[in-house]
Amino acid sequence: MRKSVARRAAVKAAIISSAVLLTPLFGAVPATAEPAPEQLRAEDLPPEFVQALSRDLQMTPTEYLDRSARAQQLQDYAAEFRAERPDVFAGAWMTPEGKPIVAVTSPDAAKVASADGYHTRLAPVSAAALETSLTQLNQWVADQPHDISQVINSIAIDFLNSQLVVNVANTPLAHMLNLPTLIANVKVVLGPGSGGPVERRPMGGDTYISAPGPLDDAELRSVDVCSFGFNSVDSAGNALNISAGHCNPNLDKGDERAAVYSPNVHNIPASPQLGTFVKSELGGAATLDYSVIQLNERAVGAGMDQPSVRGANGTTVNITGTADPVVGAPVCKSGQSSTFTCGFVVADRVETQLFTTEGEAKTIRGFASTACTLGGDSGGAIITGTLALGITSGSNAADAPDCGEANIALAQYGGTATLGIPIRAVLADIEATSGGGLGSGISVRTRQNAG
Repeated sequence: MRKSVARRAAVKAAIISSAVLLTPLFGAVPATAEPAPEQLRAEDLPPEFVQALSRDLQMTPTEYLDRSARAQQLQDYAAEFRAERPDVFAGAWMTPEGKPIVAVTSPDAAKVASADGYHTRLAPVSAAALETSLTQLNQWVADQPHDISQVINSIAIDFLNSQLVVNVANTPLAHMLNLPTLIANVKVVLGPGSGGPVERRPMGGDTYISAPGPLDDAELRSVDVCSFGFNSVDSAGNALNISAGHCNPNLDKGDERAAVYSPNVHNIPASPQLGTFVKSELGGAATLDYSVIQLNERAVGAGMDQPSVRGANGTTVNITGTADPVVGAPVCKSGQSSTFTCGFVVADRVETQLFTTEGEAKTIRGFASTACTLGGDSGGAIITGTLALGITSGSNAADAPDCGEANIALAQYGGTATLGIPIRAVLADIEATSGGGLGSGISVRTRQNAG
């Protein structure tokens, strides 16, 4: 969901159903919960961020930080529970009221989770069975002709209702779509079709622009706008930033390195360079959408080696750790177009196909949230509490001029939705493919760099 200054973005933004967070459930907060992950104090959050929490989530800073921490406690418990009982685990989530739920397929398993202090729900299908169905359905999509596969926007696992949610474009072809009948528990949701680009010049804050070659040789239509994500560092001390893979204009070319600039909106060729793409992934074995930008001295001197993400009016939030997506957890994101916006995780596993300008389909796996995200926000940071959660990949509001209009236009489709790429999966893939070189030992910055 990068934004081109004068041409359409090179990938089709993911359109995700946000209707998977449904009936409220009630249960006790677990008495055996682990201590909450380290967070900033509520009074340390900037006013613009607090305003976004109140506007989008109707939460105070204390409520937001507390619910984010309890979601991570639930994630840790669910991972251990599933490892011990893989055949009966059926998902875990937070209700709209912030209550932690563990779903299972047997009464005996429910007794275990209940004894540990969690409210439980009996489900007809295990998480493993839903994931197998997801794999089968994705394979079916991959085998279809391009004109059919491109109308399928995304496929998400809805643990709350023990089903897959397939979001398809609301087009005549999609209405004739014959989904495989051998895959049970499939719900089809119609989403809006893809519209045309909405052009705005890039703003300050966390904006960067890039082009296939030098800016003074590039035509204006070949300049793309994206957002910086999390500042990071590897074991060799290289200052890095993690952003979206599809933001690299040289992705899948012989030399993928492309320069990254801070935009000078009055004179694009004079934009100062901040770094260079050194690694980019879109799809592939890891099914991720991320890039690694090596920052130069100018960027480091400007403070991009610090543990902060930038949002409205240049204000920052300091990152204190990393986290996993949990359904029902509150999230907020920064981005050059929409600045700070907030929402809830509505699916912790979503798979969608992004299409390159050459028409090649790339399968991307991530999580869905209701936070509003606009064109140009690609690569921006998504956090839960003050923990790094993921980076923005796509949105159903990519072509909207602002979040106010997006909320109105998309209300009939369940509201705004954003596809995020989990940061822990990104870090693991960078480490695994580094070969001991640049990116080896990478971690998101969580401490101030005094140097």
